[in-house]
Amino acid sequence: MTRSLGNLIADSLTVSLSYSERLLAGITAERFARFASPGSVVVASNHPAFVYGHLALYAPRVLRLIDHPAPSIPDYFDLAFSKDAVCQDDPDGDIYPPMDEVVAFFREGYRMVTGALRTAPDEPFDRPNPAEGPMKKLFPTIGSVLGFYCGGHMMMHLGQSSAWRRMEGLPAA
Repeated sequence: MTRSLGNLIADSLTVSLSYSERLLAGITAERFARFASPGSVVVASNHPAFVYGHLALYAPRVLRLIDHPAPSIPDYFDLAFSKDAVCQDDPDGDIYPPMDEVVAFFREGYRMVTGALRTAPDEPFDRPNPAEGPMKKLFPTIGSVLGFYCGGHMMMHLGQSSAWRRMEGLPAA
């Protein structure tokens, strides 16, 4: 059975997205942007707001790389969640957007990505990765970088949410 490159990447993404939904179970809006504090010891580790917000930035990037229309990224998302941003504890809820906004942008972006990947021709995946530096060296084609964005990159950050959940006393997802 022959499957398109987009379908192969979308298969991995679908598993990641299913896991992302399970990880959200039991997280309250009040704790979404807070550092975990097991035993009243604050742990400066990426919280779900940062993880989901950061990952949400990549959906429009994936769509553009395969010549698909992409939603605009709100400026405040890019500022708060970029690869250069540092996760901060947000006890007053004034650093990060609310949970429902972050999760909605994440879900909608990857809903679009999944559909676009499944219908994309193979041609864009063979193009050179337009990035410079280490990302181009590690992932020389669009297909290879999208495999990373929709698989390893996503699961690496979702693992941070999994660890946060356990520090918060929530069960495994």
